[in-house]
Amino acid sequence: MDIKHQTILSPDLINDQAQIFNNIKAEKSTKEQLKKVSQEFESIFVTQMLTLMDKTIDKEGGIFGEESKYLDTFKSYMFDEMGRQIAKNPVTSFGFAKQIYEQMEKFVPDETGVVRANKPPVEKNTKITVNVDKEIW
Repeated sequence: MDIKHQTILSPDLINDQAQIFNNIKAEKSTKEQLKKVSQEFESIFVTQMLTLMDKTIDKEGGIFGEESKYLDTFKSYMFDEMGRQIAKNPVTSFGFAKQIYEQMEKFVPDETGVVRANKPPVEKNTKITVNVDKEIW
């Protein structure tokens, strides 16, 4: 059996930022790249949130025992993966990736090379109405 060609860890488990961004750059479609970058941004945000939340927890008598550099390393990998899984799942996602994608996609050229943001603006005489259901003050 040739060991050189076997992967010990599946590509999903490898937690290397450079590899993630290289995979994004390898996408042919710029819209697909934007989708993946938006999702990665949300996962980084969630990871940071989990890391900060962990710092607020009383660690004394915890299931992991005393704090150590090894435990910190393990937690960083665990929080990175949890952030990715939360961002990837439409049920658990915070929705940041979707909002970022929707806001930025108009600046990405479509298959014909046309950028939606360069389309002519709305005419000046267009009337915009806003209905307010209840008073704010």
